[in-house]
Amino acid sequence: MSASKQEAATAYWKENLRWMLILLVIWFVVSFGFGVLLVDQLNAIQFFGFPLGFWFAQQGSIYVFVLEIFFYVWKMNQLDRKYDVHEE
Repeated sequence: MSASKQEAATAYWKENLRWMLILLVIWFVVSFGFGVLLVDQLNAIQFFGFPLGFWFAQQGSIYVFVLEIFFYVWKMNQLDRKYDVHEE
């Protein structure tokens, strides 16, 4: 593998890892932070008739995770084109 291809592969992998870390931190904050740690404070707020902390623990973290999957796919398609590793 040439030096420029190796550098591009390293940059691609670093950017991929950065996005994975960002998305995992967001998911952790939503699922554990909002669903467990801050549940008592969030339960003071009603969301569709349910306490917000309960909603995050039961549904919100799942919705956020699914949205993150779609975002990750979109972002990785952009990175694939940026580093010219996309599939035709």
